[in-house]
Amino acid sequence: MEESKDQKIWQVVLSIPKGKVASYGQVAKMAGLGRQARYIGRALGKLPAGHQIPWYRVLRSNGQIAFPEGSEQFEKQKTKLEQEGVKVERGRVKLNVHQWRP
Repeated sequence: MEESKDQKIWQVVLSIPKGKVASYGQVAKMAGLGRQARYIGRALGKLPAGHQIPWYRVLRSNGQIAFPEGSEQFEKQKTKLEQEGVKVERGRVKLNVHQWRP
């Protein structure tokens, strides 16, 4: 059961277009998981090695990167977003500019 939940989440994240971002809550809702936003981070943490799922396009509901600022994961996510043209200022993305609206 949990594996299929993860698969649904991964499918939603895979459909976020380049240069766009989504919140954990938005992904949960689109995956049919209601308000289980906290589960999204756990599911993304289980991604298998060598995957092509753009996990870095998922942010907190205020547009903030969830990793501690200055950490290796924070810098990796920030770099990947900026390579796609997403502007990150003080660890945050302006959702009114970059949020995915399917």
